[in-house]
Amino acid sequence: MTQATPDFIPPAKPIIGDEERAAVDRVLQSGMVAQGPEVAAFEAEFADVLVAGRPCVAVNSGTSGLHLGLLAAGIGPGDEVIVPAFTFAATGNAVRLTGATPVFADIDLDTYCLEPASVEALVTDRTKAIMPVHLYGHPAPMDELGRIAETHGLMVFEDAAQAHGAAWNGRPVGTFGAFGMFSLYPTKNMTSGEGGMVSVDSEAMGRGVRLLRNQGMERQYENEVVGFNNRMTDLHAAIGRVQLTKVGAWTRQRQENAAFLDAGLRGVTTPVVREGAVHVYHQYTVRLSEDLAGARGAILDRLKNEFGVGTGVYYPIPTNELPSFQQPADLPHTKIAAATVFSLPVHPSLTREDLERIVDGVNTVVGEARA
Repeated sequence: MTQATPDFIPPAKPIIGDEERAAVDRVLQSGMVAQGPEVAAFEAEFADVLVAGRPCVAVNSGTSGLHLGLLAAGIGPGDEVIVPAFTFAATGNAVRLTGATPVFADIDLDTYCLEPASVEALVTDRTKAIMPVHLYGHPAPMDELGRIAETHGLMVFEDAAQAHGAAWNGRPVGTFGAFGMFSLYPTKNMTSGEGGMVSVDSEAMGRGVRLLRNQGMERQYENEVVGFNNRMTDLHAAIGRVQLTKVGAWTRQRQENAAFLDAGLRGVTTPVVREGAVHVYHQYTVRLSEDLAGARGAILDRLKNEFGVGTGVYYPIPTNELPSFQQPADLPHTKIAAATVFSLPVHPSLTREDLERIVDGVNTVVGEARA
């Protein structure tokens, strides 16, 4: 008799409860569903909870946040912005959409964040900024990147799409650069259904993003610049306000789940947390040894089909190698990571039994692949 596959453990699981539904209903009953008081309240509350009071501007997606932040900072044709190649394409896309050129740097293979030496080697007279990604929820080395930026007169922007509540040496991510962007997509550590939040270091930057998100105007029909319709609705903001009250507890649960996985997993490289870093584990990403790179697909299939464990590969193709970019670069650590990483469930909904099954599955399948 064939043994039944266990109930599937999804790699991510958005948590939407009665409070979020009640908040949406409240907005629907108010009749004010476009950008309004809920958005303003969400901006203020997000600032207080996650970025030490730094002003915030809500937009309709994380990608919009990056794009508008870059434009508000004056990035455009002829400029270069140094970014990692090991990240979601939105990072490079946002730079390209301004007319500027993304220049792809390598990563530190332990944290998967920008490697400062690689960044410094790529600085030219056209370089205007460095835009690190706090990948998987681990902060980039902002002190070293900040020194490089200061030495060369560069701006710093932060892609904090995956890093709500992460910190570096006691300072929250999203407070180091001219702007920081947080995604509020459904699978992120907190969501507004869809959306993004841009933290800004000055009133000028904030005003620039506010103008650009709203057709170039702060007052109706007084369009000051050519802008976009990138506003967040009050419906989305209402969801985000509720989620903001829960994300701290969810983060602590993610960290506890990660500690359990750290202690139990064998045969893979588990996440490294640098001294001074607060990792919020948007993803719990492990790495196979290079000799098992070719077996990754089979390993993930077995985890799904035999153990009911969902996984993800973030990201199998470096951004510079995508058909949309095709920019040759010597990025040895990026290539290793793209070929060998995979992410395991770490979300707050996991039970102790789920965690035990994840550990058993990985240890069994990877152990047999190595035998």
